[in-house]
Amino acid sequence: MKEYEIVWEIFNQCANNQMRDVFIEEAEVSDPEEYVKNKFKGKAVTYEKEILADGTVMFHIDASGIRERCTFTEI
Repeated sequence: MKEYEIVWEIFNQCANNQMRDVFIEEAEVSDPEEYVKNKFKGKAVTYEKEILADGTVMFHIDASGIRERCTFTEI
């Protein structure tokens, strides 16, 4: 397992409001994609996975019409 800093962002749906909820945690995770799947188990979710040049893994998520992003940076 690798240890990651996980940043979870939930974007605000209201027009003209650029604030978002941000949650940060450190956790040992064997597979970031499985982590995301388990987080939304039983819900209508689609996502796109993006791997940045520095190895950071980002998931752009649509959870029942709510835009979210989950970023995994190895510690």
